[in-house]
Parts: sequence; C-alpha cells; structure tokens
Amino acid sequence: MEKADALIIGGGPAGVITALTAKRTYPDKNIVLVRNVEKGVIPCGIPYIFYRLDKVEQDILSDTGLEKNKIPILIKTVTNIDRNNKTVFFSDNTSMGYDRLVLAIGSTPVIPPIPGLDLKNVFFVKKDLEYLKQMRQQVYKSKKIVIIGGGFIGVEFAEELSHIEGLEISLVELLPHCLEAAFDEEFAIAAEEELIKRGVKLHTGVKVERLEGEGKVEKIILSNGHVIDADMAIVSIGARPNTGLAVKAGLSIGRGGGIWVDEYLRTSDPAIFAVGDCAEKRDFFTRRHTPVMLASTAVAEARIAGANLWGLKLIRENRGTIATFSTRIGDLALGAAGLTEEEAKREGFEIVATVAEAPNRHPGVLPGAKKTKVKLIFSKHSGILLGGQVLGGEDAGEIINIIALAIQKQLTATELDTLQIATHPLLTSAPTVYQITTAAGQALSQISAI
Repeated sequence: MEKADALIIGGGPAGVITALTAKRTYPDKNIVLVRNVEKGVIPCGIPYIFYRLDKVEQDILSDTGLEKNKIPILIKTVTNIDRNNKTVFFSDNTSMGYDRLVLAIGSTPVIPPIPGLDLKNVFFVKKDLEYLKQMRQQVYKSKKIVIIGGGFIGVEFAEELSHIEGLEISLVELLPHCLEAAFDEEFAIAAEEELIKRGVKLHTGVKVERLEGEGKVEKIILSNGHVIDADMAIVSIGARPNTGLAVKAGLSIGRGGGIWVDEYLRTSDPAIFAVGDCAEKRDFFTRRHTPVMLASTAVAEARIAGANLWGLKLIRENRGTIATFSTRIGDLALGAAGLTEEEAKREGFEIVATVAEAPNRHPGVLPGAKKTKVKLIFSKHSGILLGGQVLGGEDAGEIINIIALAIQKQLTATELDTLQIATHPLLTSAPTVYQITTAAGQALSQISAI
C-alpha cells in the first residue's frame, strides 16, 4: 500500500493552498492531493459563467501550482477513513496510508423543504463542471428566471443574468432586504437600488411556498399570494458543511454542524485537520458559530493548517472568522468585514458608529471619480474596531481589506485616525477626507467623552 506523509482530500482552494503551504514548509515531505473530479471550478467565479465568461471551462481552478511543486493529484473518490491504521479507502477498492490527513471536502447546497424543487429546470449552486454546463445551457433557453435567495451568490447571479438581453430576472428573499445578513440596512438598500436599475424584479420579506409545473417549473408561488411565471429557477439559500466522511470516521462535529477544529485547524484526531467550508467556524469576537463560507476564509485556514501539520513550527492560529465580503452589482462595489451595527447591538456591545463619504479621486471632478462611503463600528469604551462596510467605486474592494486587517490587529479609533496612508489624485480620495481616517476621527469625540 502506498503512503503519503500528508494526504489532502479536496481539490478546491482550501485543499490546493494546504498542499502548497505544506510543501513549502516541509519540502522533504511527500504531499499528495486527492479529488473526485478531473477539473475543479473556481467557486467565486460561478456566478460569472453566463455572461462575463464565454464558457464554463474558463472558470477552471488551475493545477499549475501543484504541478510546479511536484504534488501528485489523484482523481479518486474517498469512501472511508480508518483512523486506527491511518488509511484512506477509495471507491475503486484501492487505499493509501497517511501520517497526516487534511479534510478540505467543502460544502453542499442547502435544499429547503419547498414542494416542487424536483421539477425540471430547477438548479442549485453546485461546484460541478458538467452540472454548471447544463445550467448555462438552460439559461440561454429561458426567458424568465427566478432566483430564490438574496445573499451574495443570489445577488451576483441576478446581476450577471441581467446583462443577457431578453431575460426577465426575479429575485425572492425571505429577509426584508437582500444582503441583510452582511450589511446594515442603508447599504443593503443601495445594493437593491442597483439591482432594480438593472431591471431585476425584487420580492423581499416573502417566502417561496412552492414551485409548480407540468414536469418542469412554470410558476413560483409566494407566501403573499403573488405568482411569478418562470421557465427556470436557481436556488441559492446557502450551504452546509460536507461532514459525511468525518462523521463516518468518528470525528467530533461542532454545534454549528461543521467538523470541530481548534485554533490550528486540528480535529479531535491529532493526525487529522479540517479546513474550508467543511470546518466549523467561530466568530472573531463572540466565538459563537457563524455560517460563513468564503474562499478567502478557506485559504487563510489552509495556510495555518499546512504550516503546522507536524508541530507548531509557526505560531499561526485561527482566532475566529471575521467574515470579510466584497461584491459588485452593476457599477456599485460593496464590502463588509466584522460585525454590522445591528449585529453588534444584538450581541450587547456598546458601540459608536460613524460614516464618511468622499470621492475616490481628488479633485472629485477627475474622470472616473465616484463617491465611496465607509461606515465603521467601534467599541464605545475601548475604541477597538469591531466592523466596517464600504460602498462606491472599485476601491471598495481594497478598502474593506484594510478594514479587515485593522479588525484582526484590533486597532483602535486613535490608531486609525493617525494611520499613515498613500494617496494620489488618480487613485484615492484626498488625504484630508480619506474615509477610514475621517470616520475614525469622528468616533474619537464620542469615545473620549466616556
């Protein structure tokens, strides 16, 4: 029987980065990656396979890094893990031993108990190349598409499909606003307004009761009695950790349903790690379960796990999930990190929330200038940054990364107010009105008054 020093199960971003990090940290070790598909897709690129990309194959996750580092790729399906003998069994009746095992087995779409989801032309968001090809083909055969779920993926699907001429797009969201789980109301409303500009018909604060049709979906029945005609439906209401292998192997499962891991991504078996969507996530501030599944979170975990497979050589720990998001809807870019104002209040934090808005060029009449708005949430007593949101131009995508770093390093309003920054007329807001420092400065008067 063959044996790997480290066997990585899963070929998504988490699995690939774990393998590459392990090889870089332990160059003499035999690192092997196994996945059950010939080619994997880039998860974050799935919403863009309908218009911006010419075909689904353009969203393939490259194997170049693995090949360059001489990391073998096995195309096999894992059926069982024998922890006592450190052996993994495959569906073709072969097996492989391991010294360290990493589970990067992702998540599966949530399928709600809604009658009619088994009708033809109802699709879920799956990371499966052949399935996505079928979905794309059906999009171009359809005239009326209904998206069920107004989170990031649902909104991005709606925005992408709105570019296709002749399509009528409707989006149904149970919460009062789309993206409400990640943004405060004023930011969520701005996103909805952009969708409406693109012709998307929004149905918020309402539940899908059932799907109807003769063999294929034809109507979506809502809880308010409204009926939406449809010849295709896309269900995007979230995902759940893929834990089947872990449960079968007797590994501990967390309260949130993911594989239990410690700060170094070690499971209840010290020889087995779990990273990415399949691993339990805990909030950075409250340590409660948080249902955040992001490629950016997955690769951060992968780097921690890969570096520490054989002892804590590098003190890299997972102190919790910050939940850093970014997206683009039409001409509007949005980002969020940490706690929203509503979440912070709900958790019992005493907070100060401030907002700063300025053009992302200076002077603001320069070509391409667009107003970018930043909202920051601070602890009222310590001044520590708890969260932030951004909307405006494309610079929002990098501004939110600055905010995420500030949260991770537990920077205070004083430190952000005196942040040394680079600015340029063609690249950023003016240093006198740079949104992060301006919002932090506004908070200081309220924090120092305590």
